[in-house]
Amino acid sequence: MLVFEFKTYGKALQFQAIDEAIRTTQFIRNKAIRLWMDGLAKSWIELSRHCALLAKEFPFANKLNSMARQAAAERAWAAISRFYDNCKKKISGKKGFPQFQKNCHSVEYKSSGWKLAQDRKSITFTDKNGIGKLKLKGTRELHFYQINQIKRVRLVKRADGVYAQFCVDVNRKELIEPTHRTVGLDVGLESFYTDSFGQHVENPRFYRTGERKMKRSQRLVSRKVKGSNNRRKARNTLGRVHLKISRQRKDHAVKLARCVITSNDAVVYEDLRIKNMVKNHCLAKSISDAGWYQFRVWLEYFGKVFKRITIAANPSYTSQKCSNCGVIVKKSLSTRTHVCQCGCVMDRDENAAKNILNLGLGTVGHIGTSTLDVGNALGESTSTLVGVIQSVQVDS
Repeated sequence: MLVFEFKTYGKALQFQAIDEAIRTTQFIRNKAIRLWMDGLAKSWIELSRHCALLAKEFPFANKLNSMARQAAAERAWAAISRFYDNCKKKISGKKGFPQFQKNCHSVEYKSSGWKLAQDRKSITFTDKNGIGKLKLKGTRELHFYQINQIKRVRLVKRADGVYAQFCVDVNRKELIEPTHRTVGLDVGLESFYTDSFGQHVENPRFYRTGERKMKRSQRLVSRKVKGSNNRRKARNTLGRVHLKISRQRKDHAVKLARCVITSNDAVVYEDLRIKNMVKNHCLAKSISDAGWYQFRVWLEYFGKVFKRITIAANPSYTSQKCSNCGVIVKKSLSTRTHVCQCGCVMDRDENAAKNILNLGLGTVGHIGTSTLDVGNALGESTSTLVGVIQSVQVDS
């Protein structure tokens, strides 16, 4: 599933209609959650049937397309099923009990309720909300795909406008020549990552760079009167700052992950638990700013697209163990050079990257560093559920 995004252009009344459709989506989702809490719905089918009753009871709900109402109920059932899965897996901490949504930002249509123009430069929504025709502007091309391949259309509201997302049912595959290279990656805060060849990639620190402008925007919001237009404008300005940082971080992760995957036949990285690492209040901001998890998700996605092997290795003792002789050399975080009694002296992160590479190749077993059968080994060399992350990333 591919997702193409376009910015929409229309009149003020059209965007007011979009806001009304988004509020209706939030209303139906919260009603479905309440129905489940009261024990009146135990499956997705019962929630779907309840959408028709809501349309008869509330006139504003009847304005929304029937499949858009079902999509809102699907969101509620996704939260419920995720809660059930967490309980079955017996994960530690909170299980993610479904909550009522307060600020919804999108409405989703399925195969009806919209019509794409022949030139693919505009879309018309045909339900009773009165959204009408919206112009589309973007860098993607929809002419390569049939209308029946577009399974869903979302309208997403952001700080800088409303965007239309098209979910296209197609499997992306690209063929490139093998490089006969394997690499291990050790992510860090001083450098974004260090590979097993000793190359360092600078940590961009987008949040730290934009923090000064962000604090100024936050002060402007706090000075405005609650409920006033000036406060709404100040909040929009603050939202644009956050949106720019998130886009910079995503763009950096996508470009870097694609470069790493296309330059190597097999990539071994750390199987980090970011959720546990950010509990350290001294490093939480820097870890979140680095965006390691997003980088890993795109590594796995491009590995599937280009038929490359991606391996998640256990990071335990990779910084302490000597990559030359295997002896444990204890060192603190401030010690940046690895010095072993065997005579091995190198950068701490490079030593860890080599250990990660050795662990990954040890997991694969029969695959060597010079001859890699990428087509046969794909999907069989991961030590974690990498495929699950790939499907979530492609669908979102």
